[in-house]
Amino acid sequence: MITRMSQLFLRTLRDDPADAEVPSHKLLIRAGYVRPIAPGLYSWLPLGLKVLRKIEDVVRSEMNAIGAQEILFPALLPRAPYEATDRWTEYGDNLFRLQDRRKNDYLLGPTHEEMFTLTVKGEYSSYKDFPLRLYQIQTKYRDEARPRAGILRGREFIMKDSYSFDIDDSGLKDAYHAHREAYQRIFDRLAVKYVIVSAVSGAMGGSASEEFLAESEVGEDTFVRCLQSGYAANVEAVITAVPDSLPIEGQPEAVVYDTPDAPTIATLVDWANTAGLGREITAADTLKNVLLKVRQPGGEWELLGIGVPGDREIDDKRLGAALEPAEYALIDEADFAKYPFLVKGYIGPKALLANDVRYLVDPRVVDGTSWITGADEKGKHVVGLVAGRDFTPDGTIEAADVRDGDPSPDGAGPLMSARGIEIGHVFQLGRKYTDAFSADVLGENGKPVRLTMGSYGIGVSRMVAVIAEQHHDELGLRWPSSVSPFDVHLVIANKDAEARTGATELAGELDRLGVDVLLDDRTSSPGVKFKDAELLGVPWIVVVGRGWADGTVELRNRFTGEKTEVPVDGAAAAITAALTG
Repeated sequence: MITRMSQLFLRTLRDDPADAEVPSHKLLIRAGYVRPIAPGLYSWLPLGLKVLRKIEDVVRSEMNAIGAQEILFPALLPRAPYEATDRWTEYGDNLFRLQDRRKNDYLLGPTHEEMFTLTVKGEYSSYKDFPLRLYQIQTKYRDEARPRAGILRGREFIMKDSYSFDIDDSGLKDAYHAHREAYQRIFDRLAVKYVIVSAVSGAMGGSASEEFLAESEVGEDTFVRCLQSGYAANVEAVITAVPDSLPIEGQPEAVVYDTPDAPTIATLVDWANTAGLGREITAADTLKNVLLKVRQPGGEWELLGIGVPGDREIDDKRLGAALEPAEYALIDEADFAKYPFLVKGYIGPKALLANDVRYLVDPRVVDGTSWITGADEKGKHVVGLVAGRDFTPDGTIEAADVRDGDPSPDGAGPLMSARGIEIGHVFQLGRKYTDAFSADVLGENGKPVRLTMGSYGIGVSRMVAVIAEQHHDELGLRWPSSVSPFDVHLVIANKDAEARTGATELAGELDRLGVDVLLDDRTSSPGVKFKDAELLGVPWIVVVGRGWADGTVELRNRFTGEKTEVPVDGAAAAITAALTG
């Protein structure tokens, strides 16, 4: 069936939307693929829906190829299963919660581990039924505090989530690698440039976890990689290369100094370099102590001290991942007033440990390292405080920022950072959810076996924006053929009646050859039509214009910009060959 632009539900825009921040957001709205209706909520118009469905088809075919079976759960879910796994609380404000007319609690599903686990438990009871792989392509909901970047970060989105169920860890590993390889095929078919990085599981739970990140300057995820070894990880998952401990014996005793007006690292370094300490002091010689209050789900607020080298900042994402599922906040003036042993600007390890405040340090703070840090008195710092001698922390925490040039955890070379958009995530969940619901089956030996799970997600609707981010130019979108809403955009750029008739006949021939054609039969000027063709991004543009009188049509490659004159006689076959060549 030929789609005519004169009948297509489409309005393109010449100007960028005022609130659009990234190229995909601007172009998808300008080209009439989506329309915003509220913050984080978008309607899919005909062209956008065609792209979305093509992505779904690619995902579906690769999931089916590894033996996964498609099912569909409701998005509106009861509270009880999520309370059993603590995620009713753990998801915090990101969860859409609501009540029905009888005051029963419900949520709009952010993800469906609980439902899959309960369904499998209810249907299967023997080891003979496994391994099992199930998936769905379904709408999810998360109450993003700051929806941004169009469909890249919305409150409603379409996701493919699949789940494997096995009776042993060997089966789980097989399912994990089958999904991992399927994801590589999916993203290759979608022409997405991506990198696989080690990740953290967060509220999902589980052990092994990897993310697929599409490389993009507008990505919200920072990852690092080592070019020498191929190591790659999300910053939240980077494990600091720990230096060797230093000898403690023979180190000078710690000395407390008056340090008036030195409440910050910068002012402390300035003081130290005028105090005659015998060497040049940098921020890396200081120990910065950051105080938080932390609360586990359903628990009470507790103080937590974190010590990091003074040249490092606390990375909020790494801190959040390290404390998951607890919530946290920096202490405020009321907290300082409540705990007088906390001297703002002069906090040191000793007062924290003496007052039973849990104290965690950066892994670089190893035994034998000597620090300049707060002396727990206003206007005083201590020089030469040695870890393992003068203070012993309660443990370590991966919370400091990761920088270009930091040593790779595998010791192969320095790390380099880049930005990416999360497009897929695979987890070896293990038994977190099957434990919560006692999902057991009868084993081969006649004894109960607890099922083990994997969870594997792809952001399907997000992929539309990701592909747009990676495939566009200054003129508009440039869709890969695997997801383009049409195979060919045929533009009638000649008002001659014979040319219009010939263009319509050419469209019909292409249609009969199985080519999906968008025919621009509007009475608009050629300039308007060309701008729309470039904006819409169909990979091949056929122009029936001035060359028609000479027996030729023009074939344009939207990716390369190459233009070819094709004889009218046999044009349909020649164009079809170019599409498949």
